[in-house]
Amino acid sequence: MGRLCVGRVAIVTGAGRGLGREYALMLAEQGAKVVVNDLGGTAAGEGVDLLPAQQVVDEIRRAGGEAIVNGNDVSDWAGAKALIDGAVSTFGRLDVLVNNAGILRDRMIVNMTEAEWDTVIKVHLKGTFAPSHHAAQYWRQETKRRGAPVTARLINTSSASGLFGNVGQSNYGAAKAGIAALTIISAMELRQYGITVNAIAPRAQTRMTEGLRERTEEEIKRRNPRWVAPIVVWLASEESTEVTGRVFEAGDGILKVAEGWHAGPGTDPVEDPSELGPRVLDMVRHARPNADIWGRDVVS
Repeated sequence: MGRLCVGRVAIVTGAGRGLGREYALMLAEQGAKVVVNDLGGTAAGEGVDLLPAQQVVDEIRRAGGEAIVNGNDVSDWAGAKALIDGAVSTFGRLDVLVNNAGILRDRMIVNMTEAEWDTVIKVHLKGTFAPSHHAAQYWRQETKRRGAPVTARLINTSSASGLFGNVGQSNYGAAKAGIAALTIISAMELRQYGITVNAIAPRAQTRMTEGLRERTEEEIKRRNPRWVAPIVVWLASEESTEVTGRVFEAGDGILKVAEGWHAGPGTDPVEDPSELGPRVLDMVRHARPNADIWGRDVVS
């Protein structure tokens, strides 16, 4: 393997298991110093256990890399700042933030509780915004101090549920759609400082997805989280300077760039809503259908 990230310092949130673990290990393989952030709770976000994060750190160190454990709650404003400050104070700099931490509390919208909505939105959406905000502030200050842009990377985690929709995941999908929008807007705002912002919509077998449906042995092999890690590591490197504001689908045998919303068929506006019916129906008939969970056109 090459050494794409030699000398770079990276934070990976939710890095104790699954996707985050693979990101942390591959970043370390490619020469990065890694902050392994994880509360170590259940897939539903309950409890605290730093052992999984420590095991990832131990594995990196045994292979000759550098890594530390961090147990800050990324959805807490002060905790997110402490995460960024801790990376800088330990390693002297920060180059990459991979926002990966997440939980699931799936429920049909008619049965979903306020707590199930609020908790998922907080962990995913605020848990992406808060560390990103503090990292961006640090990088902006570095740009001013140096008198030149940094080569910093923000890598967020969206989902097919947020891009295309999935039954039973209105809270999770709404958060992931929000993260995709946050990625695009942040990329516009932060480019001036040398910061690129991209997102991954992973398709992988983790404890958050393993119970959703039965899979064959071949499907499980294709959905190994390690297949998602290479695009994350490349985006974390200095080679990815020209790529920003993009969402990539990765894993399960695919690597694709999502194309986002585009304006479709239209009509002239009218003042009387009673005249709209035929026009709206005609627009919808000529519009491209919403994609299925795989991002494909739905064939009726």
